[in-house]
Amino acid sequence: EVELQTDGNRSGHLQNGELVFAPEVNEEVVRIIAAQLAEIGDQFDKEIQARVVNDLVQHFLNENLSGEDITRLLSEAVEGLAQAIPLGMEQEKAMLVLAMVLTKKIANTMPSLLQRAFSTTVNYISRQLHNYIVRMVSAVRQ
Repeated sequence: EVELQTDGNRSGHLQNGELVFAPEVNEEVVRIIAAQLAEIGDQFDKEIQARVVNDLVQHFLNENLSGEDITRLLSEAVEGLAQAIPLGMEQEKAMLVLAMVLTKKIANTMPSLLQRAFSTTVNYISRQLHNYIVRMVSAVRQ
């Protein structure tokens, strides 16, 4: 099981006072998965209405909302958009791509929100889709 690292470094933890790294990830596996997700993302990008993005931008701008509230609102937006996804696509894959595309659209709309949108999306993916990502990586390795 590999931890998702946002800075490109390998995941590690201390064990008996020494740094122990997570298992290496096959870069080719990551490239294959990224290419598949990017292709799907390009399709979804055209279908996401500006209203959905603008609503999320307004929520992200609201400093009174907690990180938990923002993550919940992102999750609701992703789930709402996922209902319109064609049958035959894995729901988790659609939700993963939608979350990433929404983050891109939020950052393109309001670049100052990039950090908050990115960290919220990483939080959402880690909580909601972690097991799916592990299964996806395992399936490509085989």
